[in-house]
Amino acid sequence: MTDHPAGSPFADFAELTTLMPSGSQSAVEAVKARDAQLTKPAGSLGAMEGLVEFLARWQEKEKPALNNPMVTIFAGNHGVVQQGVSAFPPEVTAQMVANFTNGGAAISQICALHEINLRVFELALEVPTGDITQEAAMDERTCAATLAYGMEAIAGGADLLVVGEMGIGNTTVAAAVLAGLFGGTGSDWVGRGTGVDDAGLQRKAEAVDRALRLHGEAIVGDPFAALARLGGREIAAMAGAIIAARHHKCPVIIDGFVATSAAAVLYAINPAALDHCLFGHVSAEAGHARALEAMDKTALLDLGMRLGEGSGAAMAAVVAKTALHVHQNMATFAEAAVAERSG
Repeated sequence: MTDHPAGSPFADFAELTTLMPSGSQSAVEAVKARDAQLTKPAGSLGAMEGLVEFLARWQEKEKPALNNPMVTIFAGNHGVVQQGVSAFPPEVTAQMVANFTNGGAAISQICALHEINLRVFELALEVPTGDITQEAAMDERTCAATLAYGMEAIAGGADLLVVGEMGIGNTTVAAAVLAGLFGGTGSDWVGRGTGVDDAGLQRKAEAVDRALRLHGEAIVGDPFAALARLGGREIAAMAGAIIAARHHKCPVIIDGFVATSAAAVLYAINPAALDHCLFGHVSAEAGHARALEAMDKTALLDLGMRLGEGSGAAMAAVVAKTALHVHQNMATFAEAAVAERSG
């Protein structure tokens, strides 16, 4: 990894990804102690028990809470759309942002049903990033400013942050970022995204390959450079939000392919930067499982989803809310007058 000297727009972010809270093991032990008294065989709720421990560790609370779970959707537009990589035009990004706020989207309904707050952040939709096949998506200062904006977006006291996105063309730039970080060609990472046909899929792969040729030397060993040159504003903002959540003792659930590319930038800088994160689901988008494997991560759910907009991660948050409710409200053996296991 390239060091960013003092004065670099990325210097502070590099430091923030290494000097981070480490979580509370004592909080985990308190959760385990209560769990051992609940009216069930030990370990019988499987991953649900681990979710409560996860919340306790990263909230650093012996009694974790989900009073303000929040889904954040970051929306951006991309110059690479000019290369015919999407089945939809770029104006759909702004139209879907309106749909989120008007309650018409899948994520809107998931959040409404399960009492999860939803915040949507538009990132200069009228100014698409540079076409990565011809120029950098962002210069370093724009990228750094967008990282900082993402850090501010978690303000409001969230106790669980779900990270999602919207952006026509962003599966192409996410594939480019992941290829830049982990190697491979465009065809290794691209998928059908919004539903492109075979010709569109080929255009996506070729666009990624051209971008890698153009920017290759500039991004070697430098994840922030890969983010700036190959990524998008929503990807940078998600990375910033993930960093800030760690410093605010807020656990994170990451959505699918595009959100994972933001997390992968941080992982490439310091794998421990994602210790406070869960990957909510494995997307049907082709490269997502590959990205998880590259980081040795396992997703909580596999529902065959590939919608984006935080929807898969929000479903994982529903499971987390349920797990915590069960942990808090189940009777203990003593309260229920149920005999404990003998021997």
